[in-house]
Amino acid sequence: MDVTTFDAETWTAAGEAGLAAAIDLRRAIHTEPELGLDLPKTTAKVKAALAGLPLEIREGPSTSGLVAILRGPANGRTVLLRGDMDALPLTEDTGLDFTSQHPGAMHACGHDTHVAMLAGAAKALSAARDRLAGTVMFMFQPGEEGWHGAKYMLEDGLIDPLPDAAFALHISPNMPRGVIASRGGPLLASSDKIRIRVKGQGGHASMPQDALDPIPIACEIVMALQALVTRRIAVSDPAVITIARIESGTTDNIIPEFARLWGTVRTLSERTRAVAHDGIERVAIMVAAAHGAEAEVTIEHGFPVTVSEHPVIDRIMAEIAREVPSARPPAEAKNGVSDALYSSAPAHTAWHAASR
Repeated sequence: MDVTTFDAETWTAAGEAGLAAAIDLRRAIHTEPELGLDLPKTTAKVKAALAGLPLEIREGPSTSGLVAILRGPANGRTVLLRGDMDALPLTEDTGLDFTSQHPGAMHACGHDTHVAMLAGAAKALSAARDRLAGTVMFMFQPGEEGWHGAKYMLEDGLIDPLPDAAFALHISPNMPRGVIASRGGPLLASSDKIRIRVKGQGGHASMPQDALDPIPIACEIVMALQALVTRRIAVSDPAVITIARIESGTTDNIIPEFARLWGTVRTLSERTRAVAHDGIERVAIMVAAAHGAEAEVTIEHGFPVTVSEHPVIDRIMAEIAREVPSARPPAEAKNGVSDALYSSAPAHTAWHAASR
């Protein structure tokens, strides 16, 4: 096996040989999901899976993430492969044999699979270490779900010096089985949190004229934000604004004083990101003012746009296409998000892989 070239048959065989262990690891992680930056059980499982391999392990003070480094006998480039490890704050009701044993936490985004795949890649590449011209860094990252885990790992110096290229992958249940896909340019959106508080005046439900009901104002803001997207932002450089939660009031016959809205805004460029931020604040404040109310708007910056480098992805896709007929570029960028790369390497690429 020559790891400097892509041999689909050989690497498929290596994957099949490690499939049972990968499934076991994935299900073990799925059973005990953990949230945020501190994932001690998940990290312990990763270390156990990597035990005995010729890897240097790096850990930092800010998270439970780790970087495992495989150095080949010959000098060459350094490539980073990354998998995220944290779960989502959901309660699982799938009834699977390996369902979550932690109420309020579930691997609903596939990170358990990412960890198992990355550990499998570490084993396969370790087996071919004597033919490895360079270094591979395996980044097991916590805190992807809004916790900026990659940023903390970078600040802790776990990826110093930076690799020549970094690669991340995300499984996707809405692609045909066996398909892998990527593209040069923006691939995953930035994601920023929206918080809006509408202040009216409370009163009795029988006398709305003597109150200033914030609820219809909040509803009008939601609709106006959708008009902002369709009328102020180009379809060629899109944005998605979603208000996912509205809270107001305590009972059925009292008009409340406040209404609160939570949501996200996602964009594929910094230009549209700035336009959307400005528009959200202007729309919320002006709609509220039109009704004699007030609106406070807070937008919390989240992950940046994930951008794949054109020369790197073009070369890789061309080579894979010769060996794997199902490889293809996606029709469009995705509004899913990831903090996988930040500025971790001069060339970086993200992928989607079918999970069905």
